[in-house]
Amino acid sequence: MLQLRPNCELCDCDLPPESPEARICSYECTYCAGCVDGILRNVCPTCGGGFQTRPIRPKQSYREGENLGLQFHPASEQRVHSPYTGEDIRAHVLRIKATNPEDR
Repeated sequence: MLQLRPNCELCDCDLPPESPEARICSYECTYCAGCVDGILRNVCPTCGGGFQTRPIRPKQSYREGENLGLQFHPASEQRVHSPYTGEDIRAHVLRIKATNPEDR
């Protein structure tokens, strides 16, 4: 199940579990829509893959007897930050942004 990280790994803005602004790559690197569109150009600074809107986990379980939803599986509280410098990220993005994510 997704960790639902609480922040953008670049600008550190809050991304609560219900945020439609959260974007994730296939490794769950988490960034806000503003950073993905404006700085990262849909290039994950870690793996080089693209991003998708992070799914929103329901607050409660809607199936009787199932332990589903945020009440049973809360979002992570551990803030994560990209280990890469701005200069390194810019070079990485420039190198591969012209290649569509499905072709990387």
